[in-house]
Amino acid sequence: MGEEEPIDAPRSTEELSASLKKRGHIVTSWNELPQVTMDETGIETTSYRIGLPDDDQAPTVFKVYFPPDCRVEAHTHSCDYSEIILEGSQKVSGKWLHEGDIRVGLANKGYGPLIAGPEGATVLVIFADGNWPAIGIGAGDGSTINASKLLEQFSASKSA
Repeated sequence: MGEEEPIDAPRSTEELSASLKKRGHIVTSWNELPQVTMDETGIETTSYRIGLPDDDQAPTVFKVYFPPDCRVEAHTHSCDYSEIILEGSQKVSGKWLHEGDIRVGLANKGYGPLIAGPEGATVLVIFADGNWPAIGIGAGDGSTINASKLLEQFSASKSA
């Protein structure tokens, strides 16, 4: 077996895509992927696609850190998804979820608000495809979702 390249500084989706196309597989880490921090809430988000980064039909995975007591308004998504609580706790639509809990959601079915527990929450979210951007519902103004900031970094159309 050959030596693996060290994993260190973040690589662009273009670099990840080129390597994936050349080798057929890649090894990366959350630390190597681009991260977005939401100024409004302090939420930290990292994402990758299962398959080519520019494929809107590919499942999309997010690792999201919600700071303690962070609140995200009610919303929905245009595709099916699943959420796994990795650390901490989060109240979703009035029910507390804890480390190891799994929530499965259908497209266009609203939920929320999301409220992180006093220790915060780290959540793995797996979307069925690239139609993941949150769509605000109810009285919220969209500021706790800020889908446009996430689309700037994680949209498949920005990849090579």
